[in-house]
Amino acid sequence: MFTGIIQTLGTVKRLTALASGKLLVVDAPDIAADVKHGDSVAVNGVCLTASKIAGSQISFDVSPESLEKSTTGLRKAGESVNLEPAMAASGRFGGHIVQGHVDGQGRLRRAVQSGDFWDLTFDVPADISREIIHKGSIAVDGISLTVAKKDAAGFSVAVIPETWKNTNLSKLKPSDPVNIETDIVVKVITARVDNYIKSGGSLSIEKLRDLGF
Repeated sequence: MFTGIIQTLGTVKRLTALASGKLLVVDAPDIAADVKHGDSVAVNGVCLTASKIAGSQISFDVSPESLEKSTTGLRKAGESVNLEPAMAASGRFGGHIVQGHVDGQGRLRRAVQSGDFWDLTFDVPADISREIIHKGSIAVDGISLTVAKKDAAGFSVAVIPETWKNTNLSKLKPSDPVNIETDIVVKVITARVDNYIKSGGSLSIEKLRDLGF
């Protein structure tokens, strides 16, 4: 599990094809010494397993499922990626619950500077949009952010200077794809309500209380 607080930026060294999936190698001098074989690391928000550590470089096997859902297959040598090792049980919970299970991709609609802050707006597919709520948490390329606004096509976030400086958000251009993971709490609620309605149930305040809401 992760919290969406990016620990450092890494640099993509190479992305090569395997018999099934791809091999991603990232230069990560700030964390490589602490990462062990088999450890989980969120790379741009995608939970990947370290298959090899050689000096400052960490190798990850990327499954076809991860390639389909995320932007990992689009990465090129020299690009910066957000890195967060899995949170220790005794660690500080600085962001929100991030599983590293990307729901799909969004695209940057616009980035507007507002003083020292940046307002970023992303377009997302309808199936992802329904799990996004105003003032709720969302992970964009693994970064824990708060939804400032929501519209029919996507959502906006306000990015503080610290996040802008220490993540790869500043490198995004309009239409660039990003990994999106919605809040697991919203996912669970949405799934429970959907399942109840599909079973023929009708909703009321009393029924929502019975369901635990």
